[in-house]
Amino acid sequence: MGSFVNLTSTDGFSAPAWVAVPEGPVRGAIVVLQEIFGVNSHIQAVTERFAARGYVAVAPSLFARVQPDVDLGYAPADMERGMALKAATEALPAPGAMAEVQAAIAHAAAISGGKVGIVGFCWGGLMTWRAACTLPGLAAAVAYYGGGMTTPAEVARAPQCPVLAHFARQDHWISVDSVQAFGRAHPEVEIHLYDADHGFNCDQRGAYDESSALVARDRTLAFFDRHLA
Repeated sequence: MGSFVNLTSTDGFSAPAWVAVPEGPVRGAIVVLQEIFGVNSHIQAVTERFAARGYVAVAPSLFARVQPDVDLGYAPADMERGMALKAATEALPAPGAMAEVQAAIAHAAAISGGKVGIVGFCWGGLMTWRAACTLPGLAAAVAYYGGGMTTPAEVARAPQCPVLAHFARQDHWISVDSVQAFGRAHPEVEIHLYDADHGFNCDQRGAYDESSALVARDRTLAFFDRHLA
């Protein structure tokens, strides 16, 4: 089982991160970026699954600068609160929560002694894309239905490591047209569309789609196995 540890960013700010370490040999590390619901039980479970595959997994708290210890569910009130926390975090002066992502990358590299990948979901998917384009120390990135990834400002970015992106055809937040336009702008990014809705990977949400989640999982693990070896 993982546990929370405090990571210190380059500006001296200390924020918690959930860290899970493999019991056996370590094959690399993966930073896991949360949805708007905090480092909750779902995100903790994701880190545990990566650790079971041999990866050190680190999930930094991206809301720590605006509110500590955020752990939300998926009810409408949780969604509203999470959206407000996301907006407040996005409004922070640069680098904002990206400093916590960089601290997690450094911590993951130090523990594992190997290459570091990054994966994120929803808002975390957007942060994953930004990290792949702006932060050093990453060997691979996987974004799940990254909200905002397909907007012009984000499309204008250029990834510095291999990127895999999962999107959903029924996602009312991210249109298929915008995904296709993103793909034309970034032919180097491996993109997959699933017959599912936004949030299809989370087994605690009503949008969970097991078949899509399993296919995406296998593609994600193969991608990391290939680039973090």
